[in-house]
This record gives sequence, C-alpha cells and structure tokens, in this order.
Amino acid sequence: MLGQLPPMFDKNVLVDSSNADDAGVYKISDQLAAVLTVDFFTPIVDDPYMYGAIAAANSLSDVYAMGAKPIAALNVAMFPSQPEFFPVLRQIMQGGIDKMAEAGVSIIGGHTIRDNEPKFGYAVMGFVHPDRIYDNPKAREGDAMVLTKPIGTGIISTGVKKGVCGEEAIKEFTASMTALNKRASELMQEHGASTATDITGFGLIGHMHEVLLASRCKAMVHLSSVPCFAEAVRLVRENIAPGGTITNLKTYEPFVAYSPDVAYPEKLLLNDAQTSGGLLIFIRQDRKDKLMSALKDAGIEAGHIGDVIRKDYTEPKRIVVEK
Repeated sequence: MLGQLPPMFDKNVLVDSSNADDAGVYKISDQLAAVLTVDFFTPIVDDPYMYGAIAAANSLSDVYAMGAKPIAALNVAMFPSQPEFFPVLRQIMQGGIDKMAEAGVSIIGGHTIRDNEPKFGYAVMGFVHPDRIYDNPKAREGDAMVLTKPIGTGIISTGVKKGVCGEEAIKEFTASMTALNKRASELMQEHGASTATDITGFGLIGHMHEVLLASRCKAMVHLSSVPCFAEAVRLVRENIAPGGTITNLKTYEPFVAYSPDVAYPEKLLLNDAQTSGGLLIFIRQDRKDKLMSALKDAGIEAGHIGDVIRKDYTEPKRIVVEK
C-alpha cells in the first residue's frame, strides 16, 4: 500500500515511508516536529480490558521508537452492531483509556465502523526536536544492538487460541505487551543511542533488516543472547506458530545468513510477528553497558543481542545469525 504513495516534495516532511520507519515526522518549526503513526488489530488475548491496554501500548510504541514524546491520540475501532457486544467494547475502551493515561496522552476523538470482527487501536501524535529523530538510516558500524523485551508473543497468542497455554504463561506475555516502552525510550535518549526501532509485525529480523538497509549496514546476531519467552520456545518446537511468522521467515530469509546449527524453530522465533514488542536500540559500544545497567535498574531486563559489523554494505544478506 505504501508503495502507491506519491513522492514527497514538501521540505517539512522529515521522515516519510521511504525507509520503512516506525512513524512519519513533519517539521513545525526549527525546534519542534510532529510524529504521526496509526495502528490497530484484532484481539490477541481473551480479556477485553487487556486487549484495549495492549492496543494502546502498541500504538504508542512507534512514537517512543522515534525518540519522541506522545501527546494526543485518536481512537480507531471496528465492532459488531449487536447490542450485547457493547459492554465488551466499553471494557476494551477502558483498557485503552487507562494505558493512555499512564502514558500522559490525551484521547481527543476517534472513528468507528461496524464490523463483525472487533478491531481496535489508535492514531497517535507526538513531538520531537527535528535534530533528535531516531529514524532508520542512523545505525552506525560498531553499534551494539540491545533488545528491551523478549520475543515470542505471536507464537504464544496462537497457543492461547489453541488452548495449550497455562495461566502463568498467559499472564507473563500479557504483562509484557501492556508494558509501555516509555522508560526504555527515555533511557536510550539519555545515553545517546544512535537510533532505534520497535519490534512488531515483521518480527525481530524484519525490523532489524529495515534499519540495516536504510543505514547501509550489516549486523551479527547471537541467538543465545536473544531474550525469548520460554512458552514460545516450547510451542514453536511443537510446530505452533502463526501464519504471519511463517510469512516473515519466507520474506526475510534472502537477507539472512543463518549458521547451519540454527534450527527451523529458532528461525521462526527470530521472525515471530510481535504485538507491542520491545525496542531494538542501536548504541555505541562504549555506552552500551551504562544503558544496560540503567534499563535493569528500571526493571527492564534487556539483552545485548549482537552488533553492527560493517558500514556501506550493499549485498542482500545484511544479517548473520550465529548460535
């Protein structure tokens, strides 16, 4: 769809869709730019309130990944016309309202459509200084890559739908998806990160590839250092994975050199389609340890998952994955 958009000639458009960035950025003044994004999806958990909270956290994540502060949001909702669904809709709305309030964001309106399958999310606007945008072309050779949440939410969501996940596993992955990336974004800015992206539908590999392609870089990923949900590891070994994850693996395989000892289930995990995933932060090696320590102090168990190893790289395989 984005490929159908016309080229941008407005000099105030600082970030458009050409580099697959997390959000668009429009310059308002020399000191201020608006960050704009939208995201909505079908239910990923059974609890309506948590579904709303996850949708809000997920929508805000793109703004945090750009190094911006979210300010205001518009609700986007599709829901069945039957009156018996309305109490569920109120619970979904309340989950989103509470999460937006936690982020300090005002919900100032929205739009609804009747639909048989519920869909819920937000369009979000944030502010950033025009000189401090964390867009995709800014990764640098030698940067460490730090991931702030475990991966595997797509796989677990499929397991939940199949009824093969325990309550503790559901609780753990729900807590991760409802957690805001607010503090992680603040800390990466305080410690002078090069750039960042959030891990959502295209998986860890897909979103990493977008940054590396825009930055003309190559990276090495150490599989053993990538934080994963234990439940996702169990499920994927039992051949449980969503269609989006399988599609991601096929789509991005031409751009990845996997070590021979990386098994198919592990490849699926790295490509798992996430909802409200963490930030993938690119930061200089001499700043990495202080960032990791600050994240830990904030209760964020981040992982140093690899490094950018080459600049001005033009070959297709931009990611090397080793055990």
